Amino acid sequence: MTASTAQDQTNVATAVVKNISHIATLPEITLKIIELVEDPSSTAQDLHNIIANDPALCSRILKVVNSAFYGLPRQIGSINRAIVLLGLNAVKNIAIAASLAKLFRGGELCSKFSARDLWIHSIATGTAGKLIADELKLGLPDEAFLAGLIHDIGIMVEMQAERLKLVEVFETLELDGDGTPKQDMRELETKVFGTNHEVFGAALCETWKFPRSFSYVAGHHHDPQSLPDNSRTLAWVVHVADRISGTLKLGFRCDLRDTSPNPAALDALKLSLASVEGIKSMLPKAIEEVEATFGT
Repeated sequence: MTASTAQDQTNVATAVVKNISHIATLPEITLKIIELVEDPSSTAQDLHNIIANDPALCSRILKVVNSAFYGLPRQIGSINRAIVLLGLNAVKNIAIAASLAKLFRGGELCSKFSARDLWIHSIATGTAGKLIADELKLGLPDEAFLAGLIHDIGIMVEMQAERLKLVEVFETLELDGDGTPKQDMRELETKVFGTNHEVFGAALCETWKFPRSFSYVAGHHHDPQSLPDNSRTLAWVVHVADRISGTLKLGFRCDLRDTSPNPAALDALKLSLASVEGIKSMLPKAIEEVEATFGT
C-alpha cells in the first residue's frame, strides 16, 4: 500500500465512522472512564466516583473481578477495592469490555456472516490473547483480552454503515469445504468500500479515544510488522490469538486464509510452538468462563 493510498483509506474510514458515531458509540459513562484514566492527574477516588453512579456497571465490573478470568484468591466486594487491587487501567479495560457486547448484536447478515459469529470469534481471540499474555508473563492480561475483543471491530463499522456493501463482500468471497476463504477478504473490502476492516477499526478506536496500542491492534493485526518496532508486542499477541481462534474454528474466520501464526510473531514474543499448542488446549474451557462473565 502506498502512502497516498494509505491516507486515502484512512480518510474514507474516518468519514464513515463520523457518520455512524450516533450508532457505534460506547455508553457515555464508559467514554468518561476512558477520558479520566488517560488523565495522569486522576485518582482512584475519581474513578470510583464515576462508576458508583452506574449500579449496573458496578455489578458487571465486580462480576468480572470475582470471576475465574482473574482468579483472585478472595471475593472483592467493592469497586474501591477492585481499583486498589487491579489499578485504574485494568478497571477501565473491564468497563470497556463490559460495554462492547451490545455492539455485536444485529443477527445474521448473510449465510457467511453473523454478528454473533463475530462476537464468538472476538471473545475467543480476547481469551487466547489473555492466555498468551499470562504465558509470557507480560503483566497485561486485561489489555490483551480487550485488544483481542476489539481487533475486528471494523467489520461492525462496515455492517452498521453500509451493510449492503458488506453483503457484496461476502457474496463475492468464496469458501472451500472447511470454511477457509479462497480470496483475501481485505482486498475485496478495499474494492467495495475503498478500505478494509483494519482501517475502519483503527478509525473507530481513534474516535473512542482509545490508547494508541489498541488502534495499532485494530489496524495491524494481520501485519504487525508494518508497525514501529517498539509498538508491535500487543499486535503480535493478537495476531497469534486470532490465528489460534481460526485454527479451532471458533466463530468468524473469513479474513484468515492461513491460520498459522507468522513465524516472526513467535520469534518476537519468544513463544514456542509447544506453548501455542498448550494455549489451544486450554482455550475452550477458558472461553466458557469468559462467556459466562461477559455474555451478550
